[in-house]
Amino acid sequence: MAELAGVSAATVSRVLNNVPTVDADLAERVRDAANELGYRANGVARSLRRQRTDVWALIISDIGNPFFTSVARGVEDIAQREGFSVVLCNTDEDPAKEARYIDVAEREQVAGVVMSPNAFGSDISRLTAAGIPVVAIDRPLREPVDSVLVSSADGARLATEHLFEQGWTRPACVTGPARADTAEQRLAGYRDAFAALRRRPAKSLVRHTDYRAESAREAVASLLDSASPPDSFFLANSSLALGALQEFRRRGLLPGRDVGLVSFDDPPWAGFVNPPMSVVVQPTYEIGVQAGELLLKRIGHPLAGKDARTITLSTELIVRDSSLHKPRRTRAKAAQTA
Repeated sequence: MAELAGVSAATVSRVLNNVPTVDADLAERVRDAANELGYRANGVARSLRRQRTDVWALIISDIGNPFFTSVARGVEDIAQREGFSVVLCNTDEDPAKEARYIDVAEREQVAGVVMSPNAFGSDISRLTAAGIPVVAIDRPLREPVDSVLVSSADGARLATEHLFEQGWTRPACVTGPARADTAEQRLAGYRDAFAALRRRPAKSLVRHTDYRAESAREAVASLLDSASPPDSFFLANSSLALGALQEFRRRGLLPGRDVGLVSFDDPPWAGFVNPPMSVVVQPTYEIGVQAGELLLKRIGHPLAGKDARTITLSTELIVRDSSLHKPRRTRAKAAQTA
């Protein structure tokens, strides 16, 4: 190939390994020669030489959640920019499934891992022992690794305060598993809103559940059937919101008229349901981008001591009709308007 391109073997090597310092004309000649000869890179041999693949493992807890879809896009864009590929691993919050993916990542010697830890505590000791850098997203890890998190408590507090400001008096909170960091943070923010009003939230207004729509539907049903039911809801993510909407529809309840509703996360459908849903927006794509950038800096430069970095991003409350208090009109008022 070097002879056909009229360059040295070293130049060929630099071009095929995407070294950016090679003259553009020389690089083009090498690629033309490679195409003419039908050259294909041997990824296995390259990995043996480098002791690392050009692959990142992205280990997430629920690919069905639009939050992770957007995060994955951010990670992938950074990886592609730098010549890496991304393998997506979906754990379904199952520690055993997550452990298998971690085992594969270690055996295949991936260049790095971006992961959303499971709710019960993830074990990344095999990765750290192998010198594989890890960046945590959404939830922190016990180990000192780089993390990209979101100010969940602040977002939950804003959502709950908004419900009070709209005139709802008994907002409930449906959040994730009790040991999941994000679930606890969002519950803490909900309680902070009560504390600001010098009120104590009733334990009967809180439900912990897994992040599944059917589980949320059952939790909402139990709250509505209680002796002192809530008049509004803060849901800790969009999957839980779907379950709440299903139960509202089953009972003929309209958000914004019969019940208030604010959810964490802004899925693509949130603005198109009837009525549009108020949400706490997380910068999902930016989470992925920041995680990718942190991983790039760690590849080849493992953690030294306690220099792990945590980036905490802000949330934003977007108010739509589902949380606005619009009481059902009386017949008399309706007759006056007619």
